[in-house]
Amino acid sequence: MMQTAVVTGAGSGIGRACALGLLAEGWQVALLGRRADALQATADAAGENASRALVLPCNVADDQAVAAAFNAVQQRFGRLDLLFNNAGGGLGAKTPDLVSAEEWRQVVDVNLNGAFYCLSNAFRLMRAQTPMGGRIINNGSISAYAPRPGSMAYTATKHAVSGLTKTASLDGRPFNIAVGQIDIGNAASELTARMAEGVPQADGSIRPEPRMDLQSVVDTFMAMARLPLSSNVLFTTVMATNMPYIGRG
Repeated sequence: MMQTAVVTGAGSGIGRACALGLLAEGWQVALLGRRADALQATADAAGENASRALVLPCNVADDQAVAAAFNAVQQRFGRLDLLFNNAGGGLGAKTPDLVSAEEWRQVVDVNLNGAFYCLSNAFRLMRAQTPMGGRIINNGSISAYAPRPGSMAYTATKHAVSGLTKTASLDGRPFNIAVGQIDIGNAASELTARMAEGVPQADGSIRPEPRMDLQSVVDTFMAMARLPLSSNVLFTTVMATNMPYIGRG
C-alpha cells in the first residue's frame, strides 16, 4: 500500500527538499504552505513523481485552515502515515525589549501554535484510521537547546516544540503513533545564506559559520521516515561538523 505524508513549509528549503525525497521514494505527499506558486514549484520539481503530490495552500497559524487541509488529505488519500511538521520562521536579531507584542505573537503563532495544530490533526487521523498509527517528525533546531544572540521568540518556540515532541511521543504510544524530532543546524538553503556572510556570535562579533549540504538533512529525515512504527528516533541532531553549537557561548 502506498504511504501518504504531509509536509508543512513545503514551498522552499528543508520542506521542499524532504518532500522531494519522499516523492522520489514512492510516497504520496500533501504539500502545505502559504504560497500556492511555491508549492506548485515543489511539485513541478518532482518531475514524473509530481502526480503523487497534492498542493494545499494553508497558513498553519490558522487552526480552521489546518483542519480543512488534513480533511482534504484524508479525502484524497484515505489515510496519513507521516507528518513532517516543518513550517517555521523567526525575526531578525533583536534584544527582548525591541521585540513587539505583534512580532512575538507572529512567531508563536507559526512555530508553536501551527506545529500544535498540525500535530493535533495528524494525531486525529492516525488514531482513527485502520490500521491505526503513523509517524510525526517535528523540525526542531539547534535553538531547541542553545540560543543565538537576539533570538528570544525563535528560541522559546523551538524549546516548546521539544515539549510537544516529548508529550506527543508518550500520548501516541497506545495508538501506534511514533513521534520524533530532527534538530537541524546550518543547512545550506536560501534561508541561511546570511550565515556564510557572517552572523552575530555570543562574544559580540560577526563571523561566518559553516553550512552543510541540504542532502544531509534529507538523508537523516528519510532514515527516520523509513523506520517501522515499532522503532522511533526521539531526537536527532544533524549539523555542519564545525558550526558553533557545543560551547558556542
